[in-house]
Amino acid sequence: MALIFQELKATLPALLKAGSVPNIVGEAGIGKSALVAEVAQQMGATLLTTVVSLAEKGDLALPVPPLTKESLVTTSRFGTLADVKYGYSTTLVTLLKEAEAHPNRPIIWFLDEFNRGNAAVQSELMNVVLQRRIHTLTLPDEVKIILAQNPDPTMEAAGDYAVTPSDAAVRDRTVRLEMRADLADWLAWATARTSGHPRVQPVITDYLSAHPQLLAPLPVAGQITPTPRSWERASRNLTELQKLPHQTLARVLADVLAGDLGEEVGVALAREILVPRVTVANLLDPATPVQEVVAHLSEGERVALFNQWLASVATEPLDLSSLPRALALLETLSEDGQVAVGEHVGRFENFLSALYQAVPADPGAQAFYTQLEEIAKRGANNG
Repeated sequence: MALIFQELKATLPALLKAGSVPNIVGEAGIGKSALVAEVAQQMGATLLTTVVSLAEKGDLALPVPPLTKESLVTTSRFGTLADVKYGYSTTLVTLLKEAEAHPNRPIIWFLDEFNRGNAAVQSELMNVVLQRRIHTLTLPDEVKIILAQNPDPTMEAAGDYAVTPSDAAVRDRTVRLEMRADLADWLAWATARTSGHPRVQPVITDYLSAHPQLLAPLPVAGQITPTPRSWERASRNLTELQKLPHQTLARVLADVLAGDLGEEVGVALAREILVPRVTVANLLDPATPVQEVVAHLSEGERVALFNQWLASVATEPLDLSSLPRALALLETLSEDGQVAVGEHVGRFENFLSALYQAVPADPGAQAFYTQLEEIAKRGANNG
């Protein structure tokens, strides 16, 4: 069981108000940090983030040498803290000042990459989570804590992460919420407009709509695989790259996108961006020869274009004027491609009936029908 972004966005505020500590578990790049940021905005909360994987043992517990009065932060409700510029002190000072200045305004302390910290660091932080105390300092009631983790070896989808599995205390005292990627959910976020523009470029959301399996495939050890975060980063990079001269863009785009999304996906997306998409309207436009329209398309793309044309004419009265150009496309295919298309055409009985009725009065219908007969014979012989 796992929840998607919008479900977690609705759930987290309720859990925080109940005094619970949510522990969001999900693959890297799935959107945990973005989720917490939106929850903080939704609650009108101040958000402070600590990346636990960067912490060292003792950042919370090491004694502080004597300091002057100017180096101490004294509060009326929560105790005294030395303003030391290392470890967690700066975060805690900010947290206390916020609570003093804005009573009753929630503060979210987000402990990100929690299980990428070592066991000693986790132990120190769990004492804060469970006891809400650091030495003589008591965390204000305004402070709500959220943890985020990557899957660890004890979980079904462990991934390839250098993590230290959390102990029983973490599992018992926090609410574990598994997060999963969902295309419809992500597209709703990606297409939402901020400052008049969608968060993610339409060319990328369109590409993912056509290839939904690529939003967040399972990670492969040693390889770059796409994540919701890397798709958003690719969009930001693309926005800036498109300001370069087109020749420069054409040279570097595939490499940059491969660095974000992996080589196979990055190269395919770059081609989608750089090479204009061919539509049925392009195919039927008499201004350009069919061979020129489809010259840059692969065999598979030409088959897909033919099938799109077939679907567009199969449900309407047959447009005889489109037959010569569709036939010209068919003739650019290899013999195997033509046989595959011929088998597909055979499923459209209404189209075949309309085509047969147009023969022999219409030369285009006659040529198209003759070609289909030849393809059917080749298919039978090969079979």
